[in-house]
Amino acid sequence: MTRPDRWTAATGLGAAALAVAGPASAHMGTGLAGGFGSGFAHPFAGMDHLLAMVAVGLWGAILGRPLVIVLPVVFPAMMAGGAIFGMFGGPLPPVEVGVALSALVLGACIALAVRAPVWLAVSMVAAFALFHGYAHGRELPSAADPVGYSAGFVLATGMLHLAGVGIGAASARPSGLAVTRGLGAFVAMAGVWFLYAAVRL
Repeated sequence: MTRPDRWTAATGLGAAALAVAGPASAHMGTGLAGGFGSGFAHPFAGMDHLLAMVAVGLWGAILGRPLVIVLPVVFPAMMAGGAIFGMFGGPLPPVEVGVALSALVLGACIALAVRAPVWLAVSMVAAFALFHGYAHGRELPSAADPVGYSAGFVLATGMLHLAGVGIGAASARPSGLAVTRGLGAFVAMAGVWFLYAAVRL
């Protein structure tokens, strides 16, 4: 299979998956069961969060050192700050729009192989992390065990980052780069769908 064929196949599979995917669901619940297990499972239940977390690791892997290490560290740290801000009801622009934009922009950066400088990549990821953290911070007071829930959620987020880094390692080869760029295109398309759903609400 030639490189254009790989790109077409990856993008086509992404479009097919997007067509059958439901709206983003990571932040649509009215309450949390609480506890470590619930927190760990929560990121995997919301496609918006899951794709953005994988994209952070994937983009970091493409950018290489130091960002392959820095981005997966910055995101959980800023997400925790956003969660605290959300728990106290601090003002923030429409959160679902920010979450959707994180998938759209990060996916586009991967698809277009954007080589952002360190300061810009860190600033973008930190800003998106605030939105993701804020959304969950608004939910945390309803959890039976907020501390356990938060620990599980952060651990799952870190694992999704590592999954993205692992996928990004394939970009060292020309054929792997075509696949990762195709995945980036899928994440960006998903971000467009999430954004549409957020604006429509």
